[in-house]
Amino acid sequence: MESHHFDRVTLLITHYNRSKSLEHLLAKCAEFGLSFQETIVSDDGSKPEHLEHVKQLQPNYGFRLVSTPVNKGLGNNINKGQDAVTTPYTLYVQEDFEPTANFAPNFTNAVRLMDEEKQWDLIRFYTFPWAPFPYLRDYKYGFSEMLYRPQVWFLNHLKFRIYSDHPHLRRSDFLHKFCRYREGERGDPTEYAMCLCFIKKGGKALMFKGPDLFLHEAGGIEPNTMVRSTWKLKQSVFVNSLRFVYLKGKVLNSSVKLMFTDVKDLK
Repeated sequence: MESHHFDRVTLLITHYNRSKSLEHLLAKCAEFGLSFQETIVSDDGSKPEHLEHVKQLQPNYGFRLVSTPVNKGLGNNINKGQDAVTTPYTLYVQEDFEPTANFAPNFTNAVRLMDEEKQWDLIRFYTFPWAPFPYLRDYKYGFSEMLYRPQVWFLNHLKFRIYSDHPHLRRSDFLHKFCRYREGERGDPTEYAMCLCFIKKGGKALMFKGPDLFLHEAGGIEPNTMVRSTWKLKQSVFVNSLRFVYLKGKVLNSSVKLMFTDVKDLK
């Protein structure tokens, strides 16, 4: 297998109680010959058996473990992990993803774009198939620019999701340019607050337009640790109608927030 080393990139992996999934991700990176200047695993106070397994993986995969004695939530986990990065670029991946065989050449192009064109803050490699980003403009190397349409008649609620916790490459000064992740909240509000902050601060992003360069929970190795409201998961005409009204209202609400709310108060 051909090796692909990225010497100015840190692979930052956030982990919580899914040590087998983490092992699977690291093994896939090794299988595809991927290596980075540094790999950091940021653990969010996992149970002792998972933390012990993570420590057992260190000799084989050579990552730096950044941990906390108690669970502090997604926002804290990303913040402390990003604070530990010393390279110009960060490849951020949650532990339940894995790269595909097509990742390396396209990631090379992503780093090239970051090097040559300072306008890009973030380059994404995955989106859920049932939630594609709605407004894209073809760019180059198979990437498309993600466009925020502020006009209220653009009612697709996904238009705010330019930022995402899905696998992406970003400049390592990301927290300084935009904002730190909110701490002490559930994962979904934490991510959405960063979406609004990214837009408010004029962030610019690209997305790979071809087949996703990461797979999500491909092996179904361990249960998801993210718990979502049950009403969001139900399927019925009544619930779908409520969801439709709720999402359109959220578009209007978020649009107003972006116009009149300070970054520190975005939520």
